[in-house]
Formats: sequence, structure tokens, C-alpha cells
Amino acid sequence: MTISHRFSVAPMMDWTDRHCRAFHRTLTRRARLYTEMVTVQAVVHGDVEKLLGFDPLEAPVALQLGGSDPDLLARASRLGAGFGYDEINLNVGCPSDRVQSGRFGACLMREPALVADCVAAMAAAAPGARVTVKCRLGVDDQEPSESLFALVEACAQVGVTTFIVHARKAWLQGLSPKENRDIPPLDYDLVRRLKRERPDLTVVINGGIASLETAESLLADLDGVMLGRAAYHDPALLGAVDSRLFGEMQGEVDPLTAVERYRPYMAAALARGVRLSSMTRHMLGLFQGRPGARAWRRILTVEAGAPGAGLEVLDRALDAVMRTPARLDAAA
Repeated sequence: MTISHRFSVAPMMDWTDRHCRAFHRTLTRRARLYTEMVTVQAVVHGDVEKLLGFDPLEAPVALQLGGSDPDLLARASRLGAGFGYDEINLNVGCPSDRVQSGRFGACLMREPALVADCVAAMAAAAPGARVTVKCRLGVDDQEPSESLFALVEACAQVGVTTFIVHARKAWLQGLSPKENRDIPPLDYDLVRRLKRERPDLTVVINGGIASLETAESLLADLDGVMLGRAAYHDPALLGAVDSRLFGEMQGEVDPLTAVERYRPYMAAALARGVRLSSMTRHMLGLFQGRPGARAWRRILTVEAGAPGAGLEVLDRALDAVMRTPARLDAAA
């Protein structure tokens, strides 16, 4: 199985839903996309189609699971593989209080043996999918050079070969998840060291990567980069991924082309009863820094949530972009 992790968009709660992924796919064919984290309890006991269903046009797309019970993770992984996910990722990095109370996410950095049991059970239950781990450098007072390597070693011993490393420790006490985005400092060098010492593994770096220039520099030493908030707030940068990072010859995808590509998906979703705002909320940053960006955001924010709103709202927003002189929108 060939799965490229050279560039991916991070799993982000409340953001990377199926509509977001379908939109991102209009900008890049090659980027690897991830679902929001889904808890194993929700998968096993909830609406599986709603939680795991995805449109084939989103592929390649990976499923991220949250949990720490090997049996439940196995059941959820089996269901995920049945839906066609070729990668199932275990979340060992989220620092939120809700995740801690459920004994999963970043707190599992303290329990590498349990994580190894979890991923082994997942792999056995879903032999058609690659099981991967997304982790932190450590948590709280752990020494990152010890905690990261202990987790990787435990998981590698049971067959995991791909690790996505958020290059920052998680502070589970005293910092909010928002504060933990900036504190403590990132340590890219430790992730590079992991790759040097374990060249047999696929090592992908995440955390604080805000541009394709930075991504290119990191790819000199690592197997892949994962962007999160930057890709969501400024999705137009995804339009250059295929040409710059994968060597595709078709050139960059501009925002107007992305909108036209997304339109058929939006029309079909509207016909199924999906609200326009459920899709346009992922597009608000598409013209970030470009003429018309402010008008685009305003129209979509104000009008897309109205009952019965349809593609005419999108057309008005596009028309406002086209009619905005650059000098009048310089602060967008």
C-alpha cells in the first residue's frame, strides 16, 4: 500500500468535517486529509454513517480516533476500514480537559505500553488500513527526549511505522488548549533527531507551520509536514501544494477555480437538506489578503445562515469579490 504523508491537513475539531474536506480537495488532489477526531464510544454506540461516512472525492482521507480501550478501538477501526479509510490514526496529542477526563489524547504520552496495546488491536482489526499515531513530545514535566522516544519505540515494536509529531509538549495542568498552541516553545530539532535515529520510520512534523516555504524547508529532513490552522484560515495556500510539494505540472489552483469546483458538491448537498452555512463557513478565508476578501466574508457570514439560502448567496459573494478594487480592500 502506498500512502503519501508528504503533505497533510491536520484533524481539527469542529473544522475538518466532510464539507471542509470536500472543499479542500478542490484546491489539492495530493494532500492527505484527516477527519475530526471521533471518539470510539461515539463510533461504537452512535450513528456510524453520520460519523464515518465520506464522499469518495475526499480521498485520500484518514480517520482519527480518540480512545484508550483496545477492544473499543479495534471495533471502531474495523468499522472505519469498512467505510474505506486507508489510514486510521490514534490521537495521542489533544490536550483538552474533555479528552483528559476520558483518558485519551495527550495524557496517553504517559502510558506508552497502553498505546502500543491500542494500536496493535487496531491493526489486527483493520488489516486493510495503515495504523498511525499522532502525538506530542510529552506532557507536563516529562523530558521530551525520553517521552517521545519511549512512545515511538513501544509503538514501532508492534508494527507502527508512521508517526505524526506535534513538536511541542502538552501542558495538561495550568494552561488552556489555546495557550498550549504557543507555550512551551516548539522543538523541531527533536523531531529531526527522531528521524535521524529511526530512518526506518515515516516521521511527519506538525505544529506552528504557517507557510509552504516553511514546509519545504522541513521536508529537507523529514518525510512529511502537516498544517493545521494555517490551512484552515488561509485555504488558498493549498492551491499551490500539488505543484510546489509534489511536482505536479498543472500549476496552482486559484480561489475562483476552487469555488467553481466546489459548486456541484454544494448543489448536491443543498438538495439533501444541508444548510449553505455548513459549507460556506469553511470558505471564509479563501480570499484572505486579496481584493474583495472583506466583502466575501461579510456576505457569506450574514446571508448563508438564512433559512433557504442557496447558491445565489455564493454568487453575490463572488460578484462582490470581482467588483472590489484592490486599493479599497487593502486592509482585508
